[in-house]
Amino acid sequence: MSPNASYTLRYFPAIGLAESSRLLLTAAKVEWTEEHPEWPQAKPEQPHGRLPVLVEKSADGSADFVITESSNIERYLARVHGFLPADPKQAALQEQIRDLISDVGVFLGGYVQAKDEEGKKALFEKFEGLFETLVKVQTKLIKDNGNTGRLFGNSLSYADIVSYGFYKNVMIGIVKFDASIPALAKPKLTPEVAKLIATVEADPLVEKHTAK
Repeated sequence: MSPNASYTLRYFPAIGLAESSRLLLTAAKVEWTEEHPEWPQAKPEQPHGRLPVLVEKSADGSADFVITESSNIERYLARVHGFLPADPKQAALQEQIRDLISDVGVFLGGYVQAKDEEGKKALFEKFEGLFETLVKVQTKLIKDNGNTGRLFGNSLSYADIVSYGFYKNVMIGIVKFDASIPALAKPKLTPEVAKLIATVEADPLVEKHTAK
C-alpha cells in the first residue's frame, strides 16, 4: 500500500458483491469513493470484464494498483488494514468462513437466476443445506468465543465483516430478485448469529456505513 493511499471502488448501486469491501474501507478509516460505471459499456475497461474493481491511488491521485474479484479485494484490504491476523493459521480460520459464504452465495444466485422449476428446486435445496451449515458453524464459533457477538477475538474481524455483508444481502439485497428468500432464511438464524449481525451493525468502526 502506498503511503497516504486512497481508494476508488467500482460497482453497481446495489449491496451485492461489494458490501464487505465497503465495510472494510469504512472500518479502515481511509479516504475512498465509489463509482458506478455505465454497464455494459464500461465492461471492456475492467480487469476480467467484471465488477467490483478496487483502484488504489497514490498521494498524487494516480492509480498505482488495480485489482478485481470480490473476495480478493476483501482479503487485500483486510490484510493491509489489520482485519486479518498476521499468523497464517489464524487467518485461514477466518478465510474458510468467507469461502463457505461464497459457496452458499453460488447456489443462492443460481436459484434466483434459474428459469425452470425443477432446476430452481434443486438449487434451493442446495442453498438451504449450505445456509444451515453456515449458521451452525458460526453459532459454534460465537459460543466458543464467549458469545460476545464476535466470531473471533473481541474486536471487529474480517470474518465478522464478510458475514454481516452476506446476511445483509440475504435479508435485503436479494428482495428485488426474490422477495421470498428473507422470510425463508430469517427463521433459520440462531440467537447467536442474530447477535453477530447486530454487533457488527452497531460497531463504531462501520456504523457510519451501516446506518445509511
